[in-house]
Parts: sequence; C-alpha cells; structure tokens
Amino acid sequence: MKRFSPLDSSLFIQNRKDFTAQLKPNSIAIFHSGDQFMKSADATHAFFQNPDLYYLTGIDQEDTILVLFPDAPNEAWEEVLFVKETSELIKVWEGYKYTKEQATSISGIQNIQWNKGFNGLFEMMMHYAAHVYINLNEHDRAHFDGDYKDLRFLNETKSKFPLHQFERSAPIMGALRTAKKQQEIDMIQAASNITIEAFKSILKDMKKFKYEFEVEAEYTYIFNRHKAIHAYNPIIAGGANACVLHYNDNDKELCNGDLLLMDVGSSFANYASDMTRTIPVGGRFSDRQKTIYNACLNVFKECKKLFSTQISLLDYNNECKKLMEMELVQVGLLDATAVQNQDPLNPLYRKYFPHGVAHFLGLDVHDIGNHYAKIPNNAVLTCEPGIYIQEEGLGIRIENDIVVKSDGNHIDLFKDCPIEVAEIEDLMN
Repeated sequence: MKRFSPLDSSLFIQNRKDFTAQLKPNSIAIFHSGDQFMKSADATHAFFQNPDLYYLTGIDQEDTILVLFPDAPNEAWEEVLFVKETSELIKVWEGYKYTKEQATSISGIQNIQWNKGFNGLFEMMMHYAAHVYINLNEHDRAHFDGDYKDLRFLNETKSKFPLHQFERSAPIMGALRTAKKQQEIDMIQAASNITIEAFKSILKDMKKFKYEFEVEAEYTYIFNRHKAIHAYNPIIAGGANACVLHYNDNDKELCNGDLLLMDVGSSFANYASDMTRTIPVGGRFSDRQKTIYNACLNVFKECKKLFSTQISLLDYNNECKKLMEMELVQVGLLDATAVQNQDPLNPLYRKYFPHGVAHFLGLDVHDIGNHYAKIPNNAVLTCEPGIYIQEEGLGIRIENDIVVKSDGNHIDLFKDCPIEVAEIEDLMN
C-alpha cells in the first residue's frame, strides 16, 4: 500500500484531456517516470516520480511510461500506460508493484500494458503519427549536466525516426500545472495543515531541543505520522546559520538568545507545502530581534496585498523588493540618500535581502511556471521576505503559501499558523 490514498482518477483524466487538447493534429506524446539514481556500490537514492507523469496519471512508481495518441487510427492506442511487471523475485526484494487493475483505478486509463512491450507497440504507433511530443526538463532554474530518461529517449527516437516532427511538451505542461485544480489545492492545504501542526508542537516543546537535528527529527516524526514526507531538505538554522540561505547541515547546538529559522514543509500526495518561521530559541525575542522580525513581517503583509492575476511573477517580485528597500531604510540598515544614488543594477537591499519573495508551488517546491506571463487564477505561490544581517549573525525569514484568485480573494494556506511575535511567544511560554 502506498503512503497516501490516491487522488480521484477524475483529476488525472481531466489533466490528460487538457493536455491533448493542445496537441497538433496527428500527434503522439510520451512521458517517462523519473530515473533511479545511484548513490554508490549497489545503493540508490530514494525514487522521486517525474511530476509531469504523476500529474497525468497519478502513478507513483518507477519504470512507467505514458503514451498519448488522441488521433490514433486504433482507439486502443489513444491512451496507453506501461507499468513494471512484478514477479516472485521482485516481490521478495522490492515488494509492492501496481497490478493492471490498480493502475487503471488510479489513472483512469483502460489500456495498461507491461513495460517490456513498449518498444514494439510504440514503433508501430509511430508509423501513423506526424508529430512527437517529448517532455524535457525546461524549468528555468534547472542546472543538470547529466542525462535522464526523456532526454535519452528523444535521442534514440530521433535516430530511428528522423523525418518526424519533434515538439516540446514542457510549455503545455507548465501552463497547465501552474493553474491548480481544486483537488490539487486541497492536497496543498492538507500538506500545509500537517506542517502547521508540526510547527505548533515544536513551539510548545522547544525547551527540550538542544540541537538543530532534534528539531528536524520532530518535524519528520509528525510528517510521517500523517502519511507525509519532507517536501525538500529542511533548513533548521540557529543563530548565524540563518544567514546561509540553503543551510542544510542542521547539526549545530541551539543557543539561548539566538533565533532559530525553520524553512520546512511537508509533501502530501506528492503536493508540497513550503513554510518558514523564525522563533527565539529561549522563548522571547530581544528588542533588536523583535525590531527586525516586525520589519520582515511588515514586508510580508504588504507583499501579500500585491498578489494579482494582473501582474507577472517577475513584476510582483520587483514590486516586493521596493517594499523591502523602504523597510530597510526605516530600520536604519540602509541610508535613504545612498539608496537614491545607488547603482540600479546593483541595489543596496541585496546585502540584506538577496533572494526573491515568491515562487510557484505545487508538485515541485519550485514549481514550473512562466515568470513573464500574468499569474493565472488558482496559481499557488509562496510569499517569503527575509532580512539577513551577517555582521550580527541575525537571519529572519517568514513564509506562507498563497492561492492567487482572479477576484482578489486570495487564500493564505497558512492563515492558522502563528506568525505575530506575541503568538509565537505565548505558545513557547
């Protein structure tokens, strides 16, 4: 049995309809599951499903291939899902694998085949297709020097069928995945609720934690208890470690008087949440910590008001940076005159705020999405301003996840999570 109950197959059926509606006539599209990457010797990293394949099928298993051919001459070829055939040996060494019936129940696809039959059937289909859609990783923040299944498949297929027209699935998938359906929002809310519960529990029990990794372990325990996992490597950063944006060591002692920055989120049904809170290790903010915390919170509240379906994510981030610049002047970290005379290509706020305020969220923590197009209705974005003062060893970040609505009634998925200084101190004491 999988860790979580699968979503209703109607979601994946509709997702496939939305995708195939945008294909050129006489097109075939192929999606592969994620690779299993080696660690060393005979050990592998934990399997992570290709989010696009999951989005279209709900199948969370290695060695899976989806073929979509809406104009196929044979009706049975319109949707074919190839899954790994189990055996007595696989049952002993690897355990549970989907049956054909289970794969149909989850995905809504009627034609389920064992993946050993893929090559023969696919080559037969190709004789009747003109366009071939391949799904490459086109995330604008992706930096990966190796290859992967879809890329290898593209090169192999081009060699065998050089006269076919090859097309990109990524622009279609990116647009579809950015605007969330209600079932998806429900899963992100569920993941957010689990994260909130864990955070509140840690606030109440903070006195028992001596090291960063003990706090991480508490999150892990509560997530697992709710059939969730970490959506990403958690950042549990005490003191000056909070000034390292992607700090992952989580192995230092917690010191009374320091702040503790926790950037953590659970993943439920493969949908991620992403929360950051900064709390005082000893239960009370100092006056200086409170001043900088409230400055960051002021920016957070004002940035939430700027979300709109009439603005692009790029422009949204730029507007938020102006708000941060003004707040840094207010607390004395920047000089107003120096800001007026600054190099616009190297603004002064970057010393204290070197990252953006928002990114798309969904099946990936940094979800696919177009930064230059207007934010679509039902997109889910983070709101996460931060202030980092290296010379003071002081780092603060605050982050919630927001569903952007075209009517302006945006939904804060972390609205029930303590965020004010008094709320945090009250729960800790």
